[in-house]
Amino acid sequence: MRSFAHSAVLALATASSLVAACHDHSEQWNRVRRATVRTDEASAAVSTNATDECTVYGLASVTNLETTGKYPPIWTIANMSSASASDLALFTTLNSTIPNIAAKGTSTGDFTGVSYDGTTDPDCWWTWKQCTSPKISGLQADVTRCAEPNTWGFTLDDGPNCSHNAYYDYLNSVNQKATLFYIGSNVFDWPLEAQRGLDEGHEICAHTWSHRYMTSLTNEEVFAELYYSKKALKDILGVTVQCWRPPYGDVDDRVRYIAQALGMATVIWEDNTFDYLISTTNKTYIDDNYKAILAKQKAGAYNTAGTILNNFTMQESEEFLPQIQGNFSQVLPIAVCNNNSNPYLETGFAYPNFEQWASGTRTISVVSATVAATPQTISIPLSTGITTSLFVAGNYATGAATVGASAAGTSLGGSVQATAASTGGSAAATSTSQTAAASRASFEIGGLLVALAVTVCGMMGGAALL
Repeated sequence: MRSFAHSAVLALATASSLVAACHDHSEQWNRVRRATVRTDEASAAVSTNATDECTVYGLASVTNLETTGKYPPIWTIANMSSASASDLALFTTLNSTIPNIAAKGTSTGDFTGVSYDGTTDPDCWWTWKQCTSPKISGLQADVTRCAEPNTWGFTLDDGPNCSHNAYYDYLNSVNQKATLFYIGSNVFDWPLEAQRGLDEGHEICAHTWSHRYMTSLTNEEVFAELYYSKKALKDILGVTVQCWRPPYGDVDDRVRYIAQALGMATVIWEDNTFDYLISTTNKTYIDDNYKAILAKQKAGAYNTAGTILNNFTMQESEEFLPQIQGNFSQVLPIAVCNNNSNPYLETGFAYPNFEQWASGTRTISVVSATVAATPQTISIPLSTGITTSLFVAGNYATGAATVGASAAGTSLGGSVQATAASTGGSAAATSTSQTAAASRASFEIGGLLVALAVTVCGMMGGAALL
């Protein structure tokens, strides 16, 4: 397992090296924002010429939110140095309860010299051993399955971004909805593009503020990366999301703990096409990875238990989506495949349940995304003021509320209370493989979640972000 883990870390580091140029370029754009003809979502959706689409623009309402909302500078690792008093108080309340798990490596994915017990994997570190069943009692298992058998949970990472209109148009042409994982900094860079995703019936989840390896960050930075990405979606789209995906899959129980306190389930993948390496490998290799997964489906591998797959390029997505739709019984967003019709805290955003989707319904009720006039207060479990317990958003995914050795299953304010035993202010970790296996088995009950992370300095082409 050591050699496999090291290979996985190397692959992730290779992908990370492609991200720096994208962030540097985006940083330049953000310093020279200027007005263009794009003033609303409709005008932003017209062009499919990448040069026109990626001409930088600014909205006064969004610029105002950046300042009054006391957000971190975009594309920098978030922290609480500019936070409001109320936001800082939330972090201070949580910080003393966060598990005492050491940070690992660097924010760009260099884990050289990290000393870690890979045999027992005490922190349930996904980057090392692809662990998805937390060792800390009371933490939710990562979402890795659709509840319905032989289904493909269709997801896209790293949005929103400028050069995506053609791909959105393509999804509309084949009547396909997805779960979109948005980076907070991208939401501020491309707010109208972010709104299009929500308004066209896709599910929205968070993908951190600046897309770094999360286990490398301090408690404060992890909190800020998650909190401000969630807050950006509330301020610019109007929804309070309850799901997130760690960049590169890099998550451990410390990061999961903070995410859960902020009311977000962790969504990972199981299989990987490795097409984020397309700039350093050949298309045949990536095509073969797709074909291998489709072959597994034909052999019945997903009849009772599925997988999450990670993909990168728009071209590959368009090429293989028809085959995916033809092979799997349904291709659908994560919330829908887990029969969650209300993935946000707000009313007015209703998605089909699985039965409705299977009968052809793609949209139930969508309220148009609107930039808030003033920074909004986001409702999170931590804001209840109760510090002795973790709270989890109820039923984001089927079975999620009952996973974990000490989940009490008590409904309280729309959340499920999961007691976290603590020693010296840190949650006590259990590391037995039996506990992890039992927790995982209780959750992985069917279906397939597939991550299609398609980007251009974000979503849909270009530098590889996961």
